[in-house]
Amino acid sequence: MTLEQIQEKVNAFLVDELEIDEEKITDGARLKEDLGIDSLEVVDVVVLVDQEFGFKMKPEDFKGLPTYGDFCRFIESRLG
Repeated sequence: MTLEQIQEKVNAFLVDELEIDEEKITDGARLKEDLGIDSLEVVDVVVLVDQEFGFKMKPEDFKGLPTYGDFCRFIESRLG
């Protein structure tokens, strides 16, 4: 799966499930500060990653990923 395909899936669940404005989703957008993903939503994101990409992500993994781009590249590295 390419990084572009990963970004499409991530964008879809951020917009549909977390109701984040698609215009805010950029490579450098900070997950907590810019996109407003709080600690409760991190759990949702972890579940969605498992459902969409087929691997288990720990909430601790999310803490080390400050931006949207970092998050997508993390997924790419786990799939690759």
